Amino acid sequence: MRNTWRQGLESQLEEVSNERLQVEGSFPPWLDGTLIVNGPGVFEVGNRPLNHWFDALAMLRGFRIRGDTVRYTNRLVRSEDFRVASQEGRVRRPLPGTPADGSALRRLYLSLAGGFQDNPSIGVVRLDGSVYAVTESPIGIEIGPHTLRTVGRRDLTAGLDADATLGHTHVEDDVQWGLAPSFGRRPAYTLFRREPNQPPEALTRLRFGSHPPYVHAFALTERYAVVPEGSFGVDFRALLRGVPWGRTFLDAFERREATPRFHVIDRETGARTAAIPAEPFFVYHFANAFETGETIAVDCVVYDDLRAITGLTVENLRSDDPTVPRGDFVRYRLPLTGGRAERETLYTGPAEFPTINYAAVNGRKYEYAYLATIDRGSLPTAIAKVRPETTETSRWSRSGVHPGEPLFVPDPDGDAEDDGVLLSLALDSRADRSVLFCLDATTLTERARAILPHRLPVGFHGQFYDATDPQRLMQ
Repeated sequence: MRNTWRQGLESQLEEVSNERLQVEGSFPPWLDGTLIVNGPGVFEVGNRPLNHWFDALAMLRGFRIRGDTVRYTNRLVRSEDFRVASQEGRVRRPLPGTPADGSALRRLYLSLAGGFQDNPSIGVVRLDGSVYAVTESPIGIEIGPHTLRTVGRRDLTAGLDADATLGHTHVEDDVQWGLAPSFGRRPAYTLFRREPNQPPEALTRLRFGSHPPYVHAFALTERYAVVPEGSFGVDFRALLRGVPWGRTFLDAFERREATPRFHVIDRETGARTAAIPAEPFFVYHFANAFETGETIAVDCVVYDDLRAITGLTVENLRSDDPTVPRGDFVRYRLPLTGGRAERETLYTGPAEFPTINYAAVNGRKYEYAYLATIDRGSLPTAIAKVRPETTETSRWSRSGVHPGEPLFVPDPDGDAEDDGVLLSLALDSRADRSVLFCLDATTLTERARAILPHRLPVGFHGQFYDATDPQRLMQ
C-alpha cells in the first residue's frame, strides 16, 4: 500500500477567501455557525525544513455553515514568527524541534530573555467576545472569525505571574479556566480563572524543580481541577546549556526522576485536595473527568514513553514506515482518600484527539467519547465512538481518507447525549484535496461532505461557534 499520509504533512501556501464549496449529501438544517480549525500550514522557513510537527507555521481553516451552504476561507496566521519567516527567511524564536536562527550568543540571549514563539498553531479560544488563535505562548493572536485575518494581539499572561499559558483551556459560561507555566529557577504551573472582561484570578501554584513535567492540558470535574504531573518534561538546565549550540525543547525532553502524580485542586478554594501517584505516563489530551463518591474518573489518551514527543518529527511522520507513538484511551480512577491511581484501557491505540458533547457533559458522568484512530501510517485513518462504561466501540473510515479531530456539535432539539453531528476536516489522499465530513454522531453514518479546492495539512484543534450561541464545544 502506498504512503497516503505524506500529503497531509506537506505545506500549503494557497489562501482562499469565502469560496462556496460543493456539497454532497445534506448538512442538518439546524447547523448554523462557524467552524474554525487550527494547525500546521507551512513546514519550511526559506530553504530550511522545520523538524517537528509542532514547528510548522500556523494556518486557520474556516467554514461558515448554514444548512447546505458552506463557505470556506483559509489563511496563514500573521504572527511575528510568520512575518520574519516570510520576509527574512529565518526562524525568529526557538520552536519545539527547530532552533532559532543566529549565533550561539543570540540563541543564549533569547533563552535568558524569555524569547517565546508567537506562532499559534494549537487551537482557538473565544474570550470577551473575541476569537484568538493560541499555542503555548504568552501571546494570543486575535482574528476576525469570518475573514481569519489577524486583527490584534493579546498578552494572555497579563495579571499572572507566568511566562505563558497553555493552548488548551476550559470555558464554561464565558468563564475561562487555564494553566499558566512559569520557567526559570523555580518552575511552576498556576491554575487560574478569568471572568469575562476581568483580569485573571490565580487560584493555586504547583511548584516543581528544574525538571518540571510537560503539561499540555488538564481536566475539570464539577468540583475539582485535575492537573497531570507526568513522567516526562524538559530538563531546563540541560536545555540552557545546549541552547547556544542548537539544542531544542525536543533534545531536552527526558524522563523525570519525580514520581508521576495527578494533582486534584478544589476549584472554589484553590486548595490541593490530593496528589495521587500513578505508574509512568504522559498525557496530551483529556476527554472528560467526573466524581463518583470518593473517587474521580479521568478519561484521557495516555502514552508510556517519551516517543509521544520525540516520535513526532516531520521526517519520521512522512516516512513510508513511521514509528508512531501509541496512545491508548484509558480511564484512571483517582482515590481521594489515599492510594494509587488505577488504570483501565478503554480503547487500544494509536488514538488521539478525544472529544465529547462538551457543553452538556464536561465534568460530569457521560456516555460517549469520540477519537481519531490510526490503523496504518502516521495520520488518523478512522473515527471511533467509544462507550467508556462498557468499552463498546463503533468506527467510521473511508479508503485513503485521513480524518482530523471529530468535533461534536449537538442537535439543539436532541434529547440523547449523542444527538448531533461530528465535523471532521479530512485529507482525501486519492483526490489530493481536503474534505469536510459531517457524520451522524449516533450512528457514524455520513450525512454530508463539503469538498475543498485544495489539499491542506492535517490540522490539530478546532471550535464550532453557533451563530446565536457561540459556546465552546471542546477543551
